[in-house]
Amino acid sequence: MNKKEVFKLKKWIFPGILAAALAGCSNGPANPDEATAPADVIATDLEAPWSINKQDDAFYISERPGTVAYIDAEGKLERQDVNFSSPLSSASEAGFLGFVLKPDFDDSQEAYGYYVYEDNGNSYNKIAEFHLDGGSWSETAVLLSGIPTGNVHHGGRLEFSEDGTLYATIGDASEPDLAQDPASVNGKILRLNEFNEFEIYSHGHRNPQGIAWDGGTMYASEHGQSANDEINIIKQDANYGWPEIEGEETADGLEAPFVTSGADDTWAPSGIDFHDGALYIAALRGTAIKVMDPESAEITDSIEGYGRIRDVYSDGNDLYFITNNTDGRGTPTEGDDKLYILNEQ
Repeated sequence: MNKKEVFKLKKWIFPGILAAALAGCSNGPANPDEATAPADVIATDLEAPWSINKQDDAFYISERPGTVAYIDAEGKLERQDVNFSSPLSSASEAGFLGFVLKPDFDDSQEAYGYYVYEDNGNSYNKIAEFHLDGGSWSETAVLLSGIPTGNVHHGGRLEFSEDGTLYATIGDASEPDLAQDPASVNGKILRLNEFNEFEIYSHGHRNPQGIAWDGGTMYASEHGQSANDEINIIKQDANYGWPEIEGEETADGLEAPFVTSGADDTWAPSGIDFHDGALYIAALRGTAIKVMDPESAEITDSIEGYGRIRDVYSDGNDLYFITNNTDGRGTPTEGDDKLYILNEQ
């Protein structure tokens, strides 16, 4: 049995064992027929998909069990193997997470990936380079490894800014004080510098999950401890307060969120992207795509009916999203998980 099969075996056995623990996090089944906005299915039968990439008319989507779902222009799914240098972790929410194609992908066939791995019984995060050859991916270089992580709060998002700089989100590994520790990369947003090394860009984060830019302004989504989820405007060297403040709390020298779900609502926001001037926010626990007006800082719409949403992606013309009903915390229906295109007609 290979490492991907071991991961999948543990992944699908553990939710049954931990049913009581996850009861408060589970969601009811999706019902697209009663969705608040129509969307068309592009592909079905994805396995806990995490990060959307689109190149020309094809998609490359990371899947937590350790594969890339390649979906061609006709919607045909081909699962591409990924050869990792370390075995994937079976911790909750772990596996193959962030994945982003390099800007020169057409020529280089290279990408960056973020995954949670096991070493001597412990779990760590790693950021690495990967190369596509003959329909499979191989890890070719490690940029950052040995990043401590817990059973949850891995972070894991990788995104390129408008100027082509790579950024990464790192969770606090369920150790809140690490977010304020300048010697730790946990609870931070990192930037890859000109020396191909990651440096801390902002700190005081709990579990940052999505990054997007609008006219040079950087936004990030973040899970609150209990509700109080956040959308932050990210500034270099700024301190976003965790664990000293959260939600609507304020303190000198600490950045309050641009938008928060409040103390009585939980979104569990994941991937984010700008589309037609609005910020689209994938919500897991919130089982919706939240739509935020960056001018008024108000949530203007909530697209519901598709279940847990892991990522959203705009190519400038259309808005795409993936469900995450097979991640062990949702209620999968036939064909889950799916890649959709929002029908805006």
